[in-house]
Amino acid sequence: MTRKTILALLCSVALFQSACAQDKGAVTEKLEAEVQSHEQVKEVAQQAVETVVEAAPVAVPVFAAPDSAWRTPDPENTLYIDTVHGRLVVELYPEIAPGHVARIKKLAREGFYNGVVFHRVIDGFMNQTGDPKGDGTGDSPYEDLKAEFAFSRATSSMPVQVMGDLKSKLNGSNAVTGFYKALPIATLSDDTLFMTKKGAINSYGLHCKGVASMARTQIPDSANSQFFLMRSEYRSLDAEYSIWGATIHGHDVLTKIKIGVVGEPNFTPDQMVKVQIAADVPTGDRVPVEVLRTDTKDIYAYSDWLRKQNGKRSKICDIQIPSRLKK
Repeated sequence: MTRKTILALLCSVALFQSACAQDKGAVTEKLEAEVQSHEQVKEVAQQAVETVVEAAPVAVPVFAAPDSAWRTPDPENTLYIDTVHGRLVVELYPEIAPGHVARIKKLAREGFYNGVVFHRVIDGFMNQTGDPKGDGTGDSPYEDLKAEFAFSRATSSMPVQVMGDLKSKLNGSNAVTGFYKALPIATLSDDTLFMTKKGAINSYGLHCKGVASMARTQIPDSANSQFFLMRSEYRSLDAEYSIWGATIHGHDVLTKIKIGVVGEPNFTPDQMVKVQIAADVPTGDRVPVEVLRTDTKDIYAYSDWLRKQNGKRSKICDIQIPSRLKK
């Protein structure tokens, strides 16, 4: 029923009541019936208004790509971090930071991270965790790690589709940006390979939202068990901290972690309820996530799709590599 119809009915009832007022004794029963009808009309009118006021659900655009454009992450190098807000799925990159990935996997398998709090969470920056003491002063019983701020990229086994350019923080030369799997990186272009003797190109990860990186002191080789997950882009950390992974599913959880620092008044931190390697989880209980391939032209198709959605070209940290759950 439209608003105009409802208003017309309401007006009709009002006019009828006015006429009946001239001869109440003759039409008492009819008036009572009309009053009841009037109440029904008001109820219908209210329902109609509520229907109009209630906003219709907005469809979220979804990038569509053929099945060949998606890949399944290696469960041996996939980390599950369960929180009260949901599960974070982080892809690990032993080819970029072997020492740090080995440490994360070892501690996860020992149950070291279960119940550990996010002791330092800064809005617009990152979620820091991994300290068994819960105050930022603790570590695992193992030795500190050697820094892995950068890595050598073999162009044959680690192809990158160029997305942009910047000045390299490693040597100040011109570099390009792109993705290795789901990780945003800066690297010298493939054209410079002939200038190297080792057959690989200097590269480093970028601290964009979702990236997992290792915490440390002012001493470069001091990372141990604490790490942080980026809530937002913070590029001053690039090539200064060891990146070992990237979030591939559950990005919304990153900004749901409670903001605050342990020791502040009235702050009760969120925690990592359980941390597991996907390979250790029964197959039927794993997250069936697939990630868009970035070693093919499919990444360009996605970039073009984003540009049409946003009305502008996306910078490297604005591009969140999409994932989907396999049916």
